[in-house]
Amino acid sequence: MIAMWGLKNCDSCRCARQWFDARNIGYVFHDVRDETPDRAHVSHWLDAVGSDVLVNRRSTTWRGLPAAERTRIDSGDPVPVLILYPALLKRPVLEFGNRVLAGFNAAEYERVTWNSR
Repeated sequence: MIAMWGLKNCDSCRCARQWFDARNIGYVFHDVRDETPDRAHVSHWLDAVGSDVLVNRRSTTWRGLPAAERTRIDSGDPVPVLILYPALLKRPVLEFGNRVLAGFNAAEYERVTWNSR
């Protein structure tokens, strides 16, 4: 099963959910504000896609982030900050099998074999 992590009202998450629904591909949605990802999840995502992909530096949350927290992310210790501020995640984060994708990209989604998990 595909695990989709994001925010209920996020446009990218809404697009991803519609994309999966239109293709009858099952997923379980986790709202990061209601169900904060733990250290193991965030570490796995960082290992899979890297902080340049996983941290949404264009978000309102990033712009309002204290300088000390930005420095912590940039110095290579993003896990605690992403747990404390899960809206910083590039959304949605998809976990399926051993793979992780961050962000909605319809062309990339089309290239993935979703049933080989």
